[in-house]
Amino acid sequence: MRSRSKKKAWKDLNALQRAGVVVVGGAQIALFVAAQKDISHRSDAEIQGNRWAWRAACLINFVGPVSYFLFGRRPNKR
Repeated sequence: MRSRSKKKAWKDLNALQRAGVVVVGGAQIALFVAAQKDISHRSDAEIQGNRWAWRAACLINFVGPVSYFLFGRRPNKR
């Protein structure tokens, strides 16, 4: 039976791994901010479901903001 590997501390990561963590973290924060900003600027009629439920869902890493952009916005009618 394999034992689980111990969590690595920041100092144990090499430069490429540290850069990866920073890039992924930055992307996650950018998605969260973009989703929150979009929710703030849309009317209730333009959002499918409850505004506060989508705000809470956006707290889930990557899945929440991506789900909001895919399923939470009503399509624009032109």
